[in-house]
Amino acid sequence: MEFDYIIVGGGSAGSVLANRLSARSNNHVLLLEAGPDTPHGKVPAEISDSYPGVAYFDPRFHWTALKVRVEAVSHNRPDVRPVPRKYEQARVMGGGSSINGQLANRGAPTDYNEWEALGAEGWGWRNVLPYFRKLERDMDFENDWHGNQGRIPVRRIFPELWPGFARASAEAFAELGFEYILDQNGEWRDGYFPLTISNAFDRRVSAAIGYLDPGTRLRENLTVQAETQVRELLFDGRRAIGVVAERHGKTETFHGHEIIVSCGAIHSPAMLLRAGIGPAGHLRDMGIEVRADVPGVGQGLMDHPSVAVSAFVRTPYRLAEDMRRHMHVGLRYSSGIDDIPAGDMMLVSVSKSAWHDIGKRLGSLLFFVNKSYSRGQVRLASPAWTDEPDVEFNLLSDQRDLRRLMDGVRLAARLFRHSTMLEAAADAFASSYTERVRSIAAVTPRNRMLTAALGRLLDGPDALRRFIIGKVITEGATLQAMLDDEDLLEEFVRKAAIGVWHASCSCRMGRVDDPMAVTDNQGRVRGVEGLRVVDASIFPVVPCANTNIPTIMTAEKISDAILEHAGASRARLADAR
Repeated sequence: MEFDYIIVGGGSAGSVLANRLSARSNNHVLLLEAGPDTPHGKVPAEISDSYPGVAYFDPRFHWTALKVRVEAVSHNRPDVRPVPRKYEQARVMGGGSSINGQLANRGAPTDYNEWEALGAEGWGWRNVLPYFRKLERDMDFENDWHGNQGRIPVRRIFPELWPGFARASAEAFAELGFEYILDQNGEWRDGYFPLTISNAFDRRVSAAIGYLDPGTRLRENLTVQAETQVRELLFDGRRAIGVVAERHGKTETFHGHEIIVSCGAIHSPAMLLRAGIGPAGHLRDMGIEVRADVPGVGQGLMDHPSVAVSAFVRTPYRLAEDMRRHMHVGLRYSSGIDDIPAGDMMLVSVSKSAWHDIGKRLGSLLFFVNKSYSRGQVRLASPAWTDEPDVEFNLLSDQRDLRRLMDGVRLAARLFRHSTMLEAAADAFASSYTERVRSIAAVTPRNRMLTAALGRLLDGPDALRRFIIGKVITEGATLQAMLDDEDLLEEFVRKAAIGVWHASCSCRMGRVDDPMAVTDNQGRVRGVEGLRVVDASIFPVVPCANTNIPTIMTAEKISDAILEHAGASRARLADAR
């Protein structure tokens, strides 16, 4: 059977595309996902849980072999490359929306006006707001900012239900002069607010849950096939005509009129590169025949650099055992440096830092650079489809990102010294997501026993707790030492900064005369026909937001463009007849 549309990747964008394109009954749509499915009634408990800290680290839902380089490559020693780190990229129906923190924010209007200025015609704020409204079912507000008929429910947990650590954080924000804002996704301005989440009745609603519901899956013109990894794009000359995939050890070939790659900002460029679409020099180095010389493929990779400062939370201020949400309040603020747009920084108060008994006793202030500038790249490590690509995020390569994260650590220290926070927490320390922390985060019986023992010790004498924090939990200098020594602080931030799984911008859309643009404003790949990319990789710059909701918005908008174009083509054909 030949399909009208083959969608490669069942993540946030792929789930939307499958729903919207198959809503027209004469479109035959195939959705292929490498990971497991999450159909209604069979959603794993770890995914549906309102607390995401287990699904984050469950290897069943990840590309387990994927590693990335996070730190910046030195200009003085470009041959010395940072050590690769494991990267929890989702490999499951719903993609990142099935394992992420469920934070449902949109970004700043200036983000999308910048997209348009950079050549993404028709992607200004006035153009994207209707699609943000279309995707959501806001459970709290009815106004011009919000929609009430969409596939993704969004809501907030308001202050009266916040745990003690979150309330103490909010009181400290207010004492520092920040305004309380009811709606994070309303008017863009600085202040603290209840975090908006893609969640209903304390359960996650991923893009797969919202868009691939039972009614959608019953459509005769939609085929959803999980545990199927696409190994190759098929072409007839410069036209994409199908895919070759592996499923349970067997090879399958599918043909389609149009192929839509929605594999995310790491795997989408890798798939194009293996198909001979990308920088000609790199393709020749890999021994791949150049199908289309598109220099921008894999270039411009972005994320939001982040660091955290944590502390021991006293018992009355901890998250209650029966409360699943662990993030309730956020703070958006402006650094005021270098004419960067307002609201360029974000802080999230985290009442439980991990699923285990140590994490239950630690609260964190997580800072990330909302408006980031550092860029990296995705290249092939080999032409083999089984090999993960070579990924360099190059975080903090832009000094503006480094300066603002260093200022974030200083602000966190100031907040933890505030009287309300001193009542709630003690022994603040600069925390790192090291390999040791990652290994303890794995959900295993051994880690349950180990963290249970250490957790009980943290509740013991103050001197013992400080010893454990200093010798077991942290690595390197104390927070006070960093505050006293600029070099120590910079060293910590450079080493500890990680992205927040917001990979984007590696196949960016732009004008036809932009040599680094990979797609046009409808995701169509330049230099070939019948091929689109629709996911966060086509963002011109990463917005001031968690990328899930902007990705869903992008898929909604391009779905409309595809359907409109197909309708116009059919009308022209009918007229010709």
